[in-house]
Parts: sequence; C-alpha cells; structure tokens
Amino acid sequence: MVHCPGSNLKLASGIAPVPELLARNVNVALGTDGAASNNRLDLFSEMRLASLLAKVGTGDAGCVPAMTALRMGTLNGAAALGLDAQIGSLVPGKQADLTAVRIGDVETLPIYDPVSHLVHAAGREHVSDVWIAGERVVDAGRLTTVDGAAVASRARAWQQRLA
Repeated sequence: MVHCPGSNLKLASGIAPVPELLARNVNVALGTDGAASNNRLDLFSEMRLASLLAKVGTGDAGCVPAMTALRMGTLNGAAALGLDAQIGSLVPGKQADLTAVRIGDVETLPIYDPVSHLVHAAGREHVSDVWIAGERVVDAGRLTTVDGAAVASRARAWQQRLA
C-alpha cells in the first residue's frame, strides 16, 4: 500500500489505518500523489505526516515511530516497486542511492536522535546532495542533470495554456 498523507489531508480523505496495516505485516510505503492534491511533493513532509497522523489517530504517541516512518519512505517504497533487492537500503551489492541532509542548521537544533530529526525536523530544503546509482544529481542544493530554468519556463507555459 502506498500512503499519501498530505494528499489525504488536502482532499479530506481521512486518516489511513497505518498502524493496523503494519500490525498485519502489510508493506506500507509513502508517496506524495500528484501536484493537484499535494503542492509540496516532499517525501520528508510525508514521513512526518505519516508518523504524526498515526499518533493522533490512535491516541498513542509511540505509534509509528520515526524509524518506522523512515523505513516507509525508503525500503518499503522499494519493496512496493519490487526493487528492494536493488535499492532502498545501504547494503553491499545494492545500488548506491544516497541523500545528504543538513540536520545541524540552527532551525533544526538541538539534535538528540538523528532519525527522529530526519522525520520530524528536516524537509526537502535541508537536502544538500543526492547520488543515484553513484551519480551525483544534486550538488550543494543544485540539480546537476536537469536545467531548472528550462523546467520552470515549461511549467509556466503549461500553466498559462491550461488556465
């Protein structure tokens, strides 16, 4: 199952029964849905929302801890795609997909638990570098394989065309 909590909130679709699904060994991954129902498309936000919504939905503050939410956003997503043997975790023989996240910025201090910080304090704005299959695709916050100005221009053109 792919859980899209931001989209569910925007569309008033309710709170998914994530704790019950996990208890039944259902693989719950995270997604963002699309821009029409989730403007941020930020998987960090989805991890945070998945954890917090489960807590408020059950009244159990220990429900869907940060490590579970992180797994939902990484290895569980790979498993949902049938790719967990190739991606989703850092083990020898798997594709090296890495994301460097600045969690020492003043707005995210103090740090007591790095995993909790990734899930509950960090956002896409804290991503500094990304490697996919060993290729750096984000360098110091800048896309290296995509012309951002061209994408923005094309998006504006489609926005005007659709308006």
